[in-house]
Amino acid sequence: MAVQERVRTHYQGILDEIKKANLYKEERFIHSPQGADIVVEYPVHSKLKEVVNFCANNYLGLSSHPALIEAAKIALFERGFGLSSVRFICGTQDSHKVLERKIADFVGMEDAILYSSCFDANGGVFEALLGEEDALISDELNHASIIDGIRLCKAERRRYKHADMIDLEHQLNEAQNKRFRMIVTDGVFSMDGDVAKLDEITRLAEKYDAILLVDDSHATGFVGKTGRGTHEHHGVMGKVDIITTTFGKALGGAAGGCVTGPKIFIDLLRQRSRPYLFSNTLSPVVVGATIKAIELISESTALRDKLDENARYFRRRIRAAGFEIKEGFHPIVPIMIGDAALVQKMARELYAEGIYVVGFFFPVVPKGTARIRVQLSAAHESHHIDKAVEAFTKVGKQLGVIK
Repeated sequence: MAVQERVRTHYQGILDEIKKANLYKEERFIHSPQGADIVVEYPVHSKLKEVVNFCANNYLGLSSHPALIEAAKIALFERGFGLSSVRFICGTQDSHKVLERKIADFVGMEDAILYSSCFDANGGVFEALLGEEDALISDELNHASIIDGIRLCKAERRRYKHADMIDLEHQLNEAQNKRFRMIVTDGVFSMDGDVAKLDEITRLAEKYDAILLVDDSHATGFVGKTGRGTHEHHGVMGKVDIITTTFGKALGGAAGGCVTGPKIFIDLLRQRSRPYLFSNTLSPVVVGATIKAIELISESTALRDKLDENARYFRRRIRAAGFEIKEGFHPIVPIMIGDAALVQKMARELYAEGIYVVGFFFPVVPKGTARIRVQLSAAHESHHIDKAVEAFTKVGKQLGVIK
């Protein structure tokens, strides 16, 4: 039956209000492989344009790396395109077990279990491990996938103020009567690029006998001396109980995610985790290329080191140009504007200058904190960064963002 007219009118009204507030999210269409330079079709301009990409999670530049493409081709011919099944029926290949072993070893965990995305990993981990006798204590700025995963769990839900160790300890104290307490935090917070205080959090976890889960999606492969993640950055490898992460960012950027941790947890997830039990297994093509990505970054830190240099160079130059940014070292660099409509306009003007960035505003970030999130990649060269700073400076002055 066709959608009723009053239903259609209701939802069209919502869309019209979003557009009226200049908050409508516009999609662009890429006509090239992912990389530093891409060809984009932007409906507002209605033509193809080559731009420098500063809004992808392609941190190590591996999305179109020749070695990954070759590994994907080999996997395609040797293991096929898809498996048409879930893992416990007939969807497990030998390569799935290889990838689980490699990612567990890389992040320093005992075992790992694969999911179609880290969103699914976070959606399936809490309900399977905790019940109404337990408590979940989550940073208030955690990723939406963590929030949704927690909603599916019957454990008592508590939030602590962002990165506030005093409030976290208060929540741990309040939950002392529970069987188990689990602290949950992003390793790196995607909107600000700030890193969780894992050195302090692990001390509190030990003090209050709590399980610690970290979503390291914006860290795995490049944060820490050898890219193991935020636990390596803080020198607390071995003190984090569970790490969830993605293969869809630094590790090739295709798809897939995982939960890593003690074998006893992973074994239980294989029995009870609903996204694992009821979703098709990860494609052999993605598995083969991701294995190659882990091998590449295990052999050398060259890409990680270049990314670090690029992030520091951009941060230094954009700050000197007069823009307000969030302090840190991470390749996520939020340029704070404040006004949502102005952010939208600035992103469009930057696109016209050949710089592809996206504005973020409520409800993705709190009201009054609208920003343009710049993401650096090892694929960027100094001339890409110089071009971006020059464009930001030109547009920023035109719009009155800087003097």
